[in-house]
Amino acid sequence: MRQLKYHEKKLLKKVDFFAWEADNNLHEIKILRKYRIQKREDYTSYNKLSRHVRSIARKLRDLETDDPFRERCTAKLLDKLYRMGLIPTKESLALVDKITASTFCRRRLPVMLVKLRMSQNLKMATELIEQGHIRIGTDVVTDPAYFVTRTMEDFITWKSTSKIRKHIMEFNDERDDYDFA
Repeated sequence: MRQLKYHEKKLLKKVDFFAWEADNNLHEIKILRKYRIQKREDYTSYNKLSRHVRSIARKLRDLETDDPFRERCTAKLLDKLYRMGLIPTKESLALVDKITASTFCRRRLPVMLVKLRMSQNLKMATELIEQGHIRIGTDVVTDPAYFVTRTMEDFITWKSTSKIRKHIMEFNDERDDYDFA
């Protein structure tokens, strides 16, 4: 190996290779793989959102306990987060501290398809979404990053002209010949 030049030695003095962290990169890659997130920007936006929500909760917690503004805003925040599906109950602000980027990832459409047992794994769920087999209400969704709220969970179904829907109905002996003419 060659001898380092003066400026290279000087630069290396500033970097500690033993305690060096690459901005939580390993954890980020692990989450991206676990939830099959295709765009890193989605994960960073989930991180920003979770930080923002936690900071709002911290500011609300710092207000006086008998303040009517605090009570009103806390109730609104907890209701909003509950309707979004980010917290399990509307009990207290302590639940808001547990919101992370993974909490947002768990509400993505492919994860919900696996949870509803419409797909076996996230890879298959992502493919089904991109191919246009899934609809929420009346809208066909082709974006795997689609965020599903609690009220939307009940409206996730197969597209009416989907071959998969046809096979499932045949398997369950529910197929009507008029529907698939």
